[in-house]
Amino acid sequence: MLSMAPILRGGEGDVVKALILGGTTEATALAKRLAGHPRIDARVSLAGRTRNPVLPPLPTRVGGFGGVEGLADYLRAEGIDAVIDATHPFAAQISANAATACARAGVPLRLLTRPAWMAGPGDHWIGVPDMDAAALALRDLGETVFLTIGRQEVAAFEAVPDKRYLIRAVDPPEPMPDLPRMSLILDRGPFTVKGELALMRGQGVEVVVSKNSGGRATDAKLEAARELGLPVVMVERPAGNGVAELHDVDEAVGWLEGVG
Repeated sequence: MLSMAPILRGGEGDVVKALILGGTTEATALAKRLAGHPRIDARVSLAGRTRNPVLPPLPTRVGGFGGVEGLADYLRAEGIDAVIDATHPFAAQISANAATACARAGVPLRLLTRPAWMAGPGDHWIGVPDMDAAALALRDLGETVFLTIGRQEVAAFEAVPDKRYLIRAVDPPEPMPDLPRMSLILDRGPFTVKGELALMRGQGVEVVVSKNSGGRATDAKLEAARELGLPVVMVERPAGNGVAELHDVDEAVGWLEGVG
């Protein structure tokens, strides 16, 4: 647990004590903007799912809060004035916990989120609601599958074990999936179109599976798939929690400066 200096409150110009729920490039960009800010005393929380995360330039805690009540207790104990949820668009449980905990603690919350990717001319996307549906969609598609979904839901593809899988993630899946023909690439974005084209051609990729995460760090795979004429099985985002959204770092900083 971080030890923070007491914060004075009560009038315009007072310091705003903020918590950023991080783990995305947007969270890191926001942390960089807030480092040394004269009126916003911010800290970052990371879920701890990545073994060697890129740490932001702010006080950072790693690990969960213990559910809704744990987060609500933390907000009260630390005197948090505002929360920015800048977690991954597919971190549905964390976002749901944040919405409930902030409501219970009476702390304002905003969601800093990147726009979803949109299919354009030349794209062949197959939209599915979840990873189980993504696996089933592969049955009538190509032999070599490029999984670009992270490491946590790879086991869903055990339902279609006859494909050849190329799995890219920052850390190895735990547990490793029972897939007879599987290759693992450990890498972290951002990726380039040139690099993605070389990888897909070299591996003979015939279909790409992706979450609709949005953002620029990993969108090169979609341009490469378009250029190669490959289908993309796109897992759509989970439903939100009704939390008001911010769409860039400037908006987030402006909102925090207005809290109090």
